[in-house]
Amino acid sequence: MTVFYLGLVGVGLLLGLLGGGGSLLLVPLLIYLGGFPVKSAIALSLSVVGATSLIAAVRHTRQGNVCWKNGLAFGLSGMAGAYGGGRLAGFVPENLLMILFALMMLVTALSMLLGQRLRGGIETPPGAPCPARLHLSAVLFDGLLVGVVTGLVGVGGGFVIVPALNLLGGLAMRAAIGTSLLVIGMNSLAALIGYSGHAPLDGQTVALLSAITIPASLLGHHLSRLLPSHWLRHGFGVSALLLAGFLLQREVSWASIEEVKHLVSLHQEFFRGILTAVALILLYWIRGLIHQKELRQDRPG
Repeated sequence: MTVFYLGLVGVGLLLGLLGGGGSLLLVPLLIYLGGFPVKSAIALSLSVVGATSLIAAVRHTRQGNVCWKNGLAFGLSGMAGAYGGGRLAGFVPENLLMILFALMMLVTALSMLLGQRLRGGIETPPGAPCPARLHLSAVLFDGLLVGVVTGLVGVGGGFVIVPALNLLGGLAMRAAIGTSLLVIGMNSLAALIGYSGHAPLDGQTVALLSAITIPASLLGHHLSRLLPSHWLRHGFGVSALLLAGFLLQREVSWASIEEVKHLVSLHQEFFRGILTAVALILLYWIRGLIHQKELRQDRPG
């Protein structure tokens, strides 16, 4: 149990240090060390990470690191997606949820390790932490997408929210971290409502876990001023990559593949819609890359 409680401290530290990443550790921690069923672990993760994020956001608010216009727009669209993802999770087998979770962790790990290279050296916007202009369409789109992922697999999406707010929303990095905590709290609440009825939730367990993660998140916020961010990013990326490999090796089997085939055969129209949505997301991502390239070419010097 000592490793379990140390893991909870790590969850809080990550939220305070980087504005995300807690749920990527908390879900497998609850399942493999805490002995909770998959859907109960996801519901607990949403509760604990949501509460911890909101408490940490209060600290950032006092320091002027929360951009309310961007955060509320991103969070409200994310809440709609998170509620839908939470409702959808009730119809997805637990084994498939864990495979989706592992794939999300893999993407997150790669984005952390390659993020600086993929961003192409785009600089954090100078001046005030919160921009005067709100890039509403981009913020709403990204918020909805992150919300669906949050509701489906219990991942708060901090490592997706922070770069989205920084690059698309125009927030300075420290403001993006603070604002992401507000968004994670909003998304977690909506996803938890969507999850209601799928898994039991014990208030005493939530309180106990939160009592460990919340002080750790406040400590993480203090340490974030002292440690180089690239150390944290690369260290977490390697850890997430190893854990994703472990989960995929454990969960992928012929039985799980047959289960996915059966699920697709029962809901063909739904999965055609999902594939269409994925295609649109890929096109949007390609569009973003093209625009970033044009901006770099137009930049003087």
